[in-house]
Amino acid sequence: MLYWLLRRILLGPLIRVLYRPWVKGLENIPVDGPAILASNHLSFSDHFFLPMHVDRRITFLAKAEYFNGRGIKGRLTASFFRGVGQIPIERSGGRASEAALRTGMKVLEKGQLLGIYPEGTRSPDGRLYRGRTGVARMALESGVPVIPVAMISTFEVQPAGRLIPKLLPKGEVGVVIGEPLDFSRYEGMSTDRFVLRSVTDEIMYQLMVLSDQEYVDIYAATMKERLASARRGGAEGRLPSGHAELQVTPGGHAAAPPPAGESDAGNPAAGEEKDKKKAEDGDAA
Repeated sequence: MLYWLLRRILLGPLIRVLYRPWVKGLENIPVDGPAILASNHLSFSDHFFLPMHVDRRITFLAKAEYFNGRGIKGRLTASFFRGVGQIPIERSGGRASEAALRTGMKVLEKGQLLGIYPEGTRSPDGRLYRGRTGVARMALESGVPVIPVAMISTFEVQPAGRLIPKLLPKGEVGVVIGEPLDFSRYEGMSTDRFVLRSVTDEIMYQLMVLSDQEYVDIYAATMKERLASARRGGAEGRLPSGHAELQVTPGGHAAAPPPAGESDAGNPAAGEEKDKKKAEDGDAA
């Protein structure tokens, strides 16, 4: 009930007056039936700008920290997420990630729209980061389409750490909804690490195209750790001089090239070990 109250009476009209946000591709949202809305994640305000355009309710998988915060801000945030019916997920990996996947599957089995941020956390600097493969697993196991959604200029509205949203010129904030992505060609391959990475990279490539963001081939959480370490003056906080970008393979998929001097060509086992080291088991977040 709070979800619809906020959308139609409280926040929705206010956002329209203050920002006049625009939307493109709304016809790509199905009028009924399940679908996964995979969005880039620039700001806490993403939770408001997308649902206000969609007539159907969107259930988001939100990090558990939103539900157990302390202090006035933490309690208000927890009350909001519980009130609008969003689902907490643990991002610690292993069984917690598996539980998150099962929770998302239940939403899809009910024929509902599931919202997920493949990056796993908000972008620390407005760029697009490597996607986690939980979205791919849910897409392959459920067989439902994945609809890429690009949030535009919401980073400027409320970047991570900013409590009060900033007013931008009206019409600057928007949402671009891409055409549904069909991964039925991978049916029965939801446990294949390489397929999951390929599907995830294809989704992230579409988000890159729709959002016109610079792509960085590391996890956003890793970048946040580096930035935090840099602020503390630690040597490990030094940022890399360059980042690999997505490339389109002949099959139409997006793939990131290996770092200079490294190649896994003809050696898939090496790539799998690297994926393991990058904690793919925690990709449901």
